[in-house]
Amino acid sequence: MGTTTHIAEGIGSATLHGLRSVGANARFVGETVSAVRDVRTWPGQVATQAWRLGVASLPLATFIALFTGIVLALLASYSFTGAVPLYFVGTLVEKTITLELAPVLTGLALAGRVGANIAAELGTMRVTEQIDALETLGYDPTSFLVLPRVIAGVIMFPVVVAASMLVAVAAGWLASVMLLHLSSPEFTKGVRLFFEAFDVEYGLVKSASFGLAVTLAGSVCGLKTSGGAVGVGRAATSAVVYSAILILVLDAMWAITWLLGRGNGR
Repeated sequence: MGTTTHIAEGIGSATLHGLRSVGANARFVGETVSAVRDVRTWPGQVATQAWRLGVASLPLATFIALFTGIVLALLASYSFTGAVPLYFVGTLVEKTITLELAPVLTGLALAGRVGANIAAELGTMRVTEQIDALETLGYDPTSFLVLPRVIAGVIMFPVVVAASMLVAVAAGWLASVMLLHLSSPEFTKGVRLFFEAFDVEYGLVKSASFGLAVTLAGSVCGLKTSGGAVGVGRAATSAVVYSAILILVLDAMWAITWLLGRGNGR
């Protein structure tokens, strides 16, 4: 009986803690949305954050996209050998890159760079009482620190992902021409064969949701920081973990929504 009671108490405590966390995070999201009305504070910060979170992330994103496109083309040719015309390499590269790999791989990479950066920066400001100083000066930390980063993330993640798509497809084309001896017209034929504008739109919209998730997770972890330098490191780690989890969950939700939409369309 004693063991059963302890287990039940543990489950109850964990459930209450989870519900409190959900409530606190929902309240934080609500405060972020409400901060949009404070137009005197946040607009001036968006351009700076867009550069830091988006433009500065382009080298990392394009580096990942370059080798993703090459590997994907080579693996596609291996899978198609003797069964499917080789120009379908272009089809597979285009579809896989735009629908899945560019948004998800870029999102995960930026979860490490952007999410950790936001959490560490805001966490340092929290433990050094800079956020308290902002409140003393009459600034709302949410509209001054959080909202510009969230807006910049939602805007710039699709921009970075679009660049990744272009680089990855171009890398797949180069690999096909130089290593697989596939002609450019054949690769282009494969790309155009089943191309739909929806492929790109789906990837960009999905990446915008990833930007929202990463910036919110980084902000939440950063503002909850306590315990000095150790707490800042813990916040940065948590931001990366939560961002990655949210990206994978959102990716699955987008896929389910897409499939249900196609089913209803029929």
